[in-house]
Amino acid sequence: TCDTGDQQTTAAVHLKEAAATMVERLKDVSTCEGEDAVFECRLSQETAQDAQWFLGDVPLQSNEMNEIRVQGTRHSLTLRKVTLEDCGSVTFKVGQLSSAA
Repeated sequence: TCDTGDQQTTAAVHLKEAAATMVERLKDVSTCEGEDAVFECRLSQETAQDAQWFLGDVPLQSNEMNEIRVQGTRHSLTLRKVTLEDCGSVTFKVGQLSSAA
């Protein structure tokens, strides 16, 4: 706001979150049945957008079988004690970004 006493004008500042990029993409993981499989990727910046992990087409949530972690720009998924049924594509999505392994 600019106020000269008898006149006043006001303007606003609008910000958009800068688009993040994928700095480190997911890599394929090979492990033995009963062991853990860990997938990691890193973004160029922290983002307010919600990230989502998928095994095949099934969205994953953090629970006793899956650990989903975010540490700054690093996102990780641990599939605990994998079985043959866990074989397939793992996908990480946030906003318009996506990576699969």
